[in-house]
Amino acid sequence: MIIDFHTHIFPSAFRDERLGLASREPAFQTLYSPPGAKLAGVEELIREMDKTGVERSVIFGFPWENPEHYRRHNDYIVESVQIYPDRLTGFCCFSPRSPGGAREAERCLSQGLSGVGELAVYGSGLTSEVVRALEDVMTVCSRVNVPFLLHTNEPVGHEYLGKTPNTLRQIYDFVRTYPHNRIVLAHWGGGLLFYGLMKREVKEVFRNVWFDTAASPFLYTPDIYRVAGEIVGFDRILFGTDYPILGPGRYFHEMNSAGISPRDRDKITGLNAAALLGL
Repeated sequence: MIIDFHTHIFPSAFRDERLGLASREPAFQTLYSPPGAKLAGVEELIREMDKTGVERSVIFGFPWENPEHYRRHNDYIVESVQIYPDRLTGFCCFSPRSPGGAREAERCLSQGLSGVGELAVYGSGLTSEVVRALEDVMTVCSRVNVPFLLHTNEPVGHEYLGKTPNTLRQIYDFVRTYPHNRIVLAHWGGGLLFYGLMKREVKEVFRNVWFDTAASPFLYTPDIYRVAGEIVGFDRILFGTDYPILGPGRYFHEMNSAGISPRDRDKITGLNAAALLGL
């Protein structure tokens, strides 16, 4: 089974209201106001899955600040899962700074969603205030044992839209603050995984951490699959495309050229996600 662990879909009303939403939501404006920015709905995702052989996708929305926006978007994720229960797994999403985040998580999980994410703070790094603000959300996730997916990015290299000023120390402190949560760090954890080579503490801190591959073709050479597997274990890597920014094809090509075994490729592309999601 091929499972894409990282996809974004938007209801048609949000796609039609793009400019109006951008004027009220700075993070959305940063990522989606440029003319070439892609927004897709569930039907487009299903067609892409059929074309590329993806059997199941994890879907989520956007970390809106406005409660009305994130509730409407999460309702769309719930409805999409109800329409395609054999193809889609839904996560709920909202701003990490939202005081109503824990209530929204409980509402969405009670309606059949399976996790929380991809949460992100685009205007700042993962400050101590942000980490503390997520305490109630992480408590909900821990209590019902669902994964939490966090946006991260590498603190060095080229600049791009949506690249946050997070640091590796901030990402590490977040993971260490919530050791009982199952945490997925998007975009290879911003490179934090390389510290899995350290002899003390880090391996234990990574005990409940997974790393997804979203946007990998834009960020790393194909060697990342082999190197990451050797450092943190191939059972800790989750195939994610960041659809509709990228489709699966480039990922499959890079995995095939990375020098990893068919068994390890199967772990990355589906077996790990199936285990994490309890499928």
